[in-house]
Amino acid sequence: MSGPATLDRDGIAARIPHHGSMCLLAVVDCWDADAIRCRATSHRDAGNPLRDDAGLPATAAIEYAAQAMAVHGALVAAGDGAPRAGYLASVRSVELAVARLDDLADELEIRAERLSGNDAQILYGFTVGCAGRTVASGRAAVILDAAAGGTPLRSPT
Repeated sequence: MSGPATLDRDGIAARIPHHGSMCLLAVVDCWDADAIRCRATSHRDAGNPLRDDAGLPATAAIEYAAQAMAVHGALVAAGDGAPRAGYLASVRSVELAVARLDDLADELEIRAERLSGNDAQILYGFTVGCAGRTVASGRAAVILDAAAGGTPLRSPT
């Protein structure tokens, strides 16, 4: 991966629609046209907007991954002007290895890799890890400019 060595939280928030406490990512470590690696510590924050009375459910890892995908799209589009609006259309093959994220003492490492795509849709694979252990993984389909239509995306075999 290439790109900036790091991008801080302010740089991330400037590129995605998530602001304030809803901007969950702390740092972009690296990225290229196909993938991004980010880190986060907000899973330990009592003010995390995704928390419920029991804590931060592991399913929140999907939102961490979606934000990494959004930052990736913005960074890749930087040379082509403003990024296009993207919407999480589906997640598949999600595996969760923990029940909650707020129990994890170390920072989260979020990786998203573009598996395929076209002008209307992108399919990403993602992993969320902590201390060298994968705690969540799966695939996510992102629809770009949903009103624009386009050719359906097919999942790679």
